[in-house]
Amino acid sequence: MGRNIRAGSYFPQGATLFEDGVNFAIYSKYAEGVDLLLFDRPHDITPTDVIRMNRRSFFVWHCFVEGIVPGQLYAYRVRGPYQPQKGMRFNPNRLLTDPYAKAITGKFLPGPWHLGYNPASHLADFSFNVLDNAGGAPKCIVIDDRFHWEGDVPLRIPLQETIIYEAHLKGLTAHHSSAVKNPGTYLGVIEKIPYLKNLGVTAVEFLPVHHCYDDDALTKKGLVNYWGYNTLGFFAPDSRFSTGAFPGCQVQEFKQMVKALHSAGIEIILDVVYNHTCEGNELGPTLCFKGIDNITYYKLQTEKRYYVDYTGCSNTLNFDEPQVVKMVMDSLRYWVEAMHVDGFRFDLATALGRDNGNFSRESGFFMAVHQDPVLAGVKLIAEPWDATHDSYQVGNFPLDWAEWNGMYRDSVRKFIKGMPGMLPEMGYRLTGSSDLYADDGRTPFNSINYVTCHDGFTLNDLVSYEKKHNEANLENNKDGVSENFSFNCGYEGETADAMIKDLREKNIKNFLTLIMISQGVPMILAGDEFMRTQRGNNNAYCQDNEISYLDWSLAETNQNLVDFVRKLIDFRKRHPHFRQENYFTGRDLDLDAIKDINWYSEDLEPPDWNNPGKGFLAFLIKGNELIGVSEEEKKCDILIILNALKEEKSFQLPRIRPGAVFSRILDTSLPRGLDLLEEENTQPLPGHVYHTVAPQSIVILISKNTEL
Repeated sequence: MGRNIRAGSYFPQGATLFEDGVNFAIYSKYAEGVDLLLFDRPHDITPTDVIRMNRRSFFVWHCFVEGIVPGQLYAYRVRGPYQPQKGMRFNPNRLLTDPYAKAITGKFLPGPWHLGYNPASHLADFSFNVLDNAGGAPKCIVIDDRFHWEGDVPLRIPLQETIIYEAHLKGLTAHHSSAVKNPGTYLGVIEKIPYLKNLGVTAVEFLPVHHCYDDDALTKKGLVNYWGYNTLGFFAPDSRFSTGAFPGCQVQEFKQMVKALHSAGIEIILDVVYNHTCEGNELGPTLCFKGIDNITYYKLQTEKRYYVDYTGCSNTLNFDEPQVVKMVMDSLRYWVEAMHVDGFRFDLATALGRDNGNFSRESGFFMAVHQDPVLAGVKLIAEPWDATHDSYQVGNFPLDWAEWNGMYRDSVRKFIKGMPGMLPEMGYRLTGSSDLYADDGRTPFNSINYVTCHDGFTLNDLVSYEKKHNEANLENNKDGVSENFSFNCGYEGETADAMIKDLREKNIKNFLTLIMISQGVPMILAGDEFMRTQRGNNNAYCQDNEISYLDWSLAETNQNLVDFVRKLIDFRKRHPHFRQENYFTGRDLDLDAIKDINWYSEDLEPPDWNNPGKGFLAFLIKGNELIGVSEEEKKCDILIILNALKEEKSFQLPRIRPGAVFSRILDTSLPRGLDLLEEENTQPLPGHVYHTVAPQSIVILISKNTEL
């Protein structure tokens, strides 16, 4: 088919739609030639057109093809040396996806034809694979980015007002109990928005939605890369979450979901994986970057045949290269500007900040993000480690980045479990981790506080299993973290024992309460509010089944716990005591002998922070000492009592002012319905003693000074 071809432009990269056609541009510094292939159908082997891209500007190959319309399928073949010892892995028999593709038709059909080398050869990756993979390779899709947003604008919810709900997009609605019209999809999420809004969360953080690849090692075992931390396309929403109504519908359906979430006042944060790709090491497939410009896109060892692996995923993107920084920045801006995303959680973010191997908060990538006006105001959240020995960088990210606080997770787990010596840690974690963030001008909201996330036990499993049970992953239970600081409350796994079940529910309430009353940004794992289980699997990355899906019937069975979480969130929102923008000073500003935060042991004396046997801690936040709160809130003092011991305690209430009276808001040891009260339903406590602080429980009391 004859087509009118023009020189086109090197900018922007990718396939850019105009009224009279499409501009194609792809970066390859070392290629000797690039062919653009056009296809009619996703599984076609033979292209309708093969277009030699004869123009190259600044290492970007480009052309303009007239007459192309949205929905056109395309891919590339790239010619150049196949010299693995020099880092060159060009193979023109490989059909390659566009790094800037905005949509991809589907998944690669498993098979050896996606390898650049011959797997049967004794030469391994020094051999050359002449098989053509066009029939088993997905195609890229030309997308029209126009969408009727109906006035949708960024919500810009401040971090101090943010409550994150982490979920897998498919797992949220894939279970039959979700009762949605399009289960497991972007559109399915829309039907669960009323639930999320009623719960009170302000942001949904989705596990990766970038188009990913299911590697052969998993598919051979009947498993898939369910979590999606195996990115193929950094601009393309994954087709597996679409309805499949037409090629590329995933883009429109993603936007529909975002618009609906925003209409309900809920932001969307994407978990993004820019640290590595799905192509693995020298024995991995050639799907995109490896066949386009291996030396540019990947960090290679001194012996260029091999890949640097900071990620534990066999390769690492090369952020020492300007093209890689540009691609990632272009991707981030695209998701903000075209897709209206509100923030990002960066997987293994330490790898992104490595300049010539060493982590630096002043790396080229961090500097690029910091100065970018499009990303100003967007939530930036780091997973502050990677897979190397020096990777744990909690507290060391740039000023405008929040971090998943792994130290908060571990400290809270250890304390509730009853492990000794946790009082100093808890003092820091409850108040925003000033030991990690205060020394460089950051605030408590640089800390994302969580106890569970996708990576590990669910909250129900955390109190039901002493050990991981990952047998379904077919790795002989060797995968996943072994040190979980979990406890089974007396029996491993599910049980009908009423006492054990009550103890588990109480500890779940303890964890959820601590998350919501700690300074910083709370994050809960989807389904934890109704005791979702993964049957003890703490690494369900490959389980695209009911192990991972949310069973919504549990939301009915455990409606009392859902109500508990809803009221907890409302309590946090009502009281700025738990949302302070600055760290507590420990000073008494109004000279009434009561500080902004006051710590107590069980005898009302200051805590013995260095006593390893102590598991009791209380603290009072005094409203009149807080900065930036209303006059009404200044009248409110809140007392928190934490008892991680196995015996009950009686606690003398502090005399904070003449005539002060406390009312009980929460006691996790009390029966359902009495454990957390609406403030208008509370009654003043008689006397000045809380007589029974039950073992392994939390109490919250409130006192309002009407004389102020």
